[in-house]
Amino acid sequence: MSEGREVQWVDIAPEQAGQRIDNFLMTRLKGAPRALIYRIVRKGEVRVNKKRVKVDYRLQAGDLVRVPPLRLAPREAVKEVSDNLRDLLVGSVIMEGPDWMVLNKPSGLAVHGGSGVKIGLIEALRQVRDDLSFLELVHRLDRDTSGCLLLAKSRDALVTLNESLKKHGMDKRYLALVSGRWPARKTYESARLDRFDAGNGERRVRVDPNGKVSRTHFSVVETFEKVTLIEAEPVTGRTHQIRVHAAHAGHALLGDDKYATRESGFLTKQLGLGRLFLHARALTFPEPGNGRPVTVKAPLPEALEETLKRARQNALR
Repeated sequence: MSEGREVQWVDIAPEQAGQRIDNFLMTRLKGAPRALIYRIVRKGEVRVNKKRVKVDYRLQAGDLVRVPPLRLAPREAVKEVSDNLRDLLVGSVIMEGPDWMVLNKPSGLAVHGGSGVKIGLIEALRQVRDDLSFLELVHRLDRDTSGCLLLAKSRDALVTLNESLKKHGMDKRYLALVSGRWPARKTYESARLDRFDAGNGERRVRVDPNGKVSRTHFSVVETFEKVTLIEAEPVTGRTHQIRVHAAHAGHALLGDDKYATRESGFLTKQLGLGRLFLHARALTFPEPGNGRPVTVKAPLPEALEETLKRARQNALR
């Protein structure tokens, strides 16, 4: 972790244009948590062309950025990556191209630090892959969700992949184990979703007619005695979308501590499941530079395979 002790003046090169100022500072001020980055931007300690900017300001070629000196208190600093986490991340890379990579994200690891999380996947991976001058998330996965996570290794790749996301040019497939028998005729859910503050700084999502348009396609993969293994394809990318849509349909995900029902909680205990059963099993995206489709698949974690094995053994009685 490095600390700047003098004001830095940075000229923005053409290849850095389009980058948000907060992401630029995260890369520049290694070890600084995002909350601290937001604070110094809001206080005006960061200037672009001698003017205040907001955290979502996008840099332009030729901009002159003032980066203030930064001293991190021990409680603010992003901690160093442990050997165990380093080995876990190195072993999680499924496929890598010249300007992108896909990880099989472990369950329980937040993609970003903040809100009590000292280090997230992206901060840790930047330490592990210090050979890369640029590394950003293309999309996110919930902390407890495992599976395919796409990252960009260049600014151009990030812009291209983000544009593909906006135009629904990516195909994401998730596996989820839900309570009850999902009806085969139930192939989609389109309830509008709204984020709200549930207290203690926790954000949750609920179905609300005034919420944002949301749509998820569902299909049955395997039916058991009291649970169903389904595939979910989110058409839109709302927070907790699959989890809330499934619960709204009357079939909450097993292991979900936010949207559980009495039934799903009981079945989770019966199967001995210790995590959320939601796994990003496959991702297809157009490769930056040539547009050829790339499909990456993430194997189901052992804990989820064991849960399915117990369900097949008719353990739910």
